[in-house]
Amino acid sequence: MTTDTGEPTLTVDELAARAGVTVRTIRFYSTKGLLPPPVIGPRRVGHYGRDHLSRLALIEELQHQGMTLSAIERYLEQLPTDLSANDLAIHRALVASWAPDAAEDVTRAELERRAGRPLSGEDLDRLAAMGVVAYLEDSDTFRVDPGLLRLGVELLGVPIAHETILAARTVLMEHTRDAAQELTRLFRDEVWGPYRERESDPEHVAAMKSLSAHMQPMVVQALVTAFQRSLKEQLREAFRAEG
Repeated sequence: MTTDTGEPTLTVDELAARAGVTVRTIRFYSTKGLLPPPVIGPRRVGHYGRDHLSRLALIEELQHQGMTLSAIERYLEQLPTDLSANDLAIHRALVASWAPDAAEDVTRAELERRAGRPLSGEDLDRLAAMGVVAYLEDSDTFRVDPGLLRLGVELLGVPIAHETILAARTVLMEHTRDAAQELTRLFRDEVWGPYRERESDPEHVAAMKSLSAHMQPMVVQALVTAFQRSLKEQLREAFRAEG
């Protein structure tokens, strides 16, 4: 159990049961530095508390978003070391509310049904290059990104070389990653920071999640609008130079 103050009183078995993971998983996370060490009590028994439970919940959320353990390790290293269980709950709420639609594993028949048309081998290669689908070991099963499928199918009819799609995707991934990092830093310093300075309150988690949910469409729309304007200006300049 844990005390009202959140002091570490859970054994490793109790922590595993509360978190829904195995003891082996907890020990593995600890050796990887993903979990802080337990408080050693009498008889050299390790005790865990709310902070460990919250950290495990955050790791689970990050894994759900498709991050590898190595990526999660780098991600957690960037977080302040003095995060409380409430802080981690807020962070998990932000991660969950900004997450894209989860990828799904579907058969080729189901993929073609959703695409609304038959898909040739070349079509599948182009969709894979765009990051819309991924080949799985089962040759008849694919991992599909529902949010990108419609756009990817529309682009199949555009006469763009396979290599050009790959190059364009690399450019977009690199620059959107930079934008996301800067926006995250701004959100952390200007929004999350002030929340952390207030007295811990369960309502803060709900308030932060609501704020994040409202900010997401505004940020996405701002990024799309800015990109459209920049692309239009660049194309105008490029073709003007050609003329």
